[in-house]
Amino acid sequence: MLRAKNFHVQPHHSPVDVCYRLSDWAAILAGAAVATRGGMGERWGQCLLIAAATLVVHLAAVEVTGLYRTWRGARVSAELWCVLATWLVAAPTVLGLGLLTQYNVRVDYATKVAWLAATPAAMASLRILLRMVLRSLRRRGFNTRTCAICGVNPLSLELAERIRKAPELGLAVTGFFDDRPEDRTEEAAGEHQPHTGTLSTVVELARTGQVDMVLITFPMRAEHRIRKLLQELGDSTASVYIVPDIFVFELLHARWNQIGGLPIVSVFETPISGIDGVLKRGFDLAAGSLALALASGPMLAIAILIKLTSPGPIFFRQKRYGLAGEEIRVLKFRSMRCCDDGPSVQQARRDDDRVTPLGRLLRRTSLDELPQLFNVIDGSMSLVGPRPHATAHNEEYRQLIDGYMLRHKVKPGITGLAQVNGARGETETLEKMERRVRYDHQYIREWSLWMDLSILCKTVLVAWRQEAAY
Repeated sequence: MLRAKNFHVQPHHSPVDVCYRLSDWAAILAGAAVATRGGMGERWGQCLLIAAATLVVHLAAVEVTGLYRTWRGARVSAELWCVLATWLVAAPTVLGLGLLTQYNVRVDYATKVAWLAATPAAMASLRILLRMVLRSLRRRGFNTRTCAICGVNPLSLELAERIRKAPELGLAVTGFFDDRPEDRTEEAAGEHQPHTGTLSTVVELARTGQVDMVLITFPMRAEHRIRKLLQELGDSTASVYIVPDIFVFELLHARWNQIGGLPIVSVFETPISGIDGVLKRGFDLAAGSLALALASGPMLAIAILIKLTSPGPIFFRQKRYGLAGEEIRVLKFRSMRCCDDGPSVQQARRDDDRVTPLGRLLRRTSLDELPQLFNVIDGSMSLVGPRPHATAHNEEYRQLIDGYMLRHKVKPGITGLAQVNGARGETETLEKMERRVRYDHQYIREWSLWMDLSILCKTVLVAWRQEAAY
């Protein structure tokens, strides 16, 4: 068995890291200069003091958000969200220090607003510019690292293809190396036949400094081959990485972590934790409160109409599963004459006689979902996420669809990726529910605040023309 004794992954440092730091510092100075009208005259001292205080706090904030981790291969949106998260930590701290020292009294309101807007804008702009420069340089062969892939199999081919499609990584594949003869790798390689040499060849290339990185893609069962190769590569200065073959499976959310210094990789995990969780919850509170304030008038009118047009309560509360399968009570405007909330719940169907005339309009326009804004405010739901199903439906479909319960790794939402892609309404066939679950899994894998904003915008466009809502 392989032992992980005092093992940890060492990051690759380069001048790029220095460039990122210098660009942020330049942005901080530029933000202070813009806020103080260019630091002209008596404002020069004010400009330097604001910049210095911001820089000190920023250096502490990046330790919380991890802004200076490597961004090779990461989406630009992820990097910019991290810039914003860092600023949301740094800016209130600087303002708080200003209140404690009474320095805020001497800074006018316009200066504060300009500083709050200009600094993150400058940081984001310079980082985008730096990315463009790096992409251009790497396309021309600068700032690149040579890598060798050990193993000829579907995983190694997929890895090479992703490297080829991402020139911003600055990686150049030297070749594929495997001790098995070519006739044994034909099936794995398909038409590519990328076999370059044996493992002894790649060891020699690593020892002589002709490759910077070695990527091992052997299956986990090939422990003996991996151990032998690692021992031989220990006589080189090449960076060595193991690409576990678990990545050929459909992972919900892959992330490296540690338990007592032992590296582990998540297979099924929530993407919304740490600073991401704080940002999403903050967005839910701010946007949810605003939406509730704007919708209060229409909600009052709907409540009166429900009372006037049919007997029964205004609201319908139903047991559903929330985050981690915890039972929650979801609030809706009552749209039916009866309210099912037991071990057997019948889905609404076309021309369902249980739906009231007003309820049919509410369901078609999604206005019956407005009370769930209260669920968002109390934290049991989010604005965006997989739609919560009745408890009875969860118990039914978890036995029929693989990975069904994984949709509960995040909070349920008022709207979601499935809903804006037409996977809403009655699921009279198993295929329709499977399609909805696939969208839910995609949302969890690819989540970002930008995705949430995009889904909310699309919801506004499609909510009024939902043919499947009845």
